[in-house]
Amino acid sequence: MDTRKIVLLLVLAGMVFGWSMMMAAMGHVALIASLAPILGLTVSQVLRGSRPPGTPASRQPAAVVPREEDGTR
Repeated sequence: MDTRKIVLLLVLAGMVFGWSMMMAAMGHVALIASLAPILGLTVSQVLRGSRPPGTPASRQPAAVVPREEDGTR
């Protein structure tokens, strides 16, 4: 992965963490509790989107394997 992307992702995660800590320090614990799943999902989606794509799936159809029970395909 590119070093620039890693730094950008770390800065983004740090900003989210810092915002959460600031809200907790100001006494908005109920707000953080309701937004925590959304923040976690957002961070995980950003990290998943930053990964390089995997190998593409094969475009060839799968081979037909005859069934042994009734001899049909």
